[in-house]
Amino acid sequence: MSNTSEAKVVFEGISKTFQKRSESLQVLDDVSLEVADGEFVCLLGPSGCGKSTLLNIAGGFEHPDVGSVRIDGEEVREPSARRVFVFQEYGIFPWASVWDNVCLGLRKLPKDVQAKRAKEVIELVGLDGFERAYPMELSGGMKQRVEVARALAVEPDVIYMDEPFGALDSLTRLTMRAELIRIWKASKPTILFVTHDVDESIQLADRVVVLSARPGRIADIVPIELDHPRDQSGPEYGAIKRRLFEALGVTETA
Repeated sequence: MSNTSEAKVVFEGISKTFQKRSESLQVLDDVSLEVADGEFVCLLGPSGCGKSTLLNIAGGFEHPDVGSVRIDGEEVREPSARRVFVFQEYGIFPWASVWDNVCLGLRKLPKDVQAKRAKEVIELVGLDGFERAYPMELSGGMKQRVEVARALAVEPDVIYMDEPFGALDSLTRLTMRAELIRIWKASKPTILFVTHDVDESIQLADRVVVLSARPGRIADIVPIELDHPRDQSGPEYGAIKRRLFEALGVTETA
């Protein structure tokens, strides 16, 4: 269920085909979706179903062949500093400290404003005390926290996350999921999060949007009306998981 009735991001009839030499590869077919302000939506689907392409279109890095994306009523035509990406591969600069990485998008602001904002988000992601550390001194989970802090620092309208925890070990992934929910509840950005992990989508999202195999179409939209942290052993969790697997065309969850 959306947090509000007001749509923040609107996908309308998105279709996209890529040309590879003499072949055409359709990756998205007539995708329409509304995301509310402050909502956490997971895009779930098999590899190659167009999840990342849909995110890139929403960010202005790709253009649909048919359809449009609007944010706050304005059509997305190009990238904007108001829309920030967090990727699986660490995008932080290895030669810059945590503080300098976080301040990257704040350079046009007065120094005192930069310092106040950087301090706030570094504390929010739990990295206070590591401001002067360099990426080589950080664990994988801490590097992802730096990316999240840098994204939050510019106070974006929307944060796009493309399998950001995919390169982490299983225990760190669990920790980072819990941390992301804590951070999201504290600052309430609108988040579109790409994953192919059913449990990850249930543990994080307000709603899970299931895309079919290529070309990606919306197979189901599943609201997750469970309190955090979400009990994987509960009957409601199990029913949601079965529904998601069915939408993915998978009959066995074991």
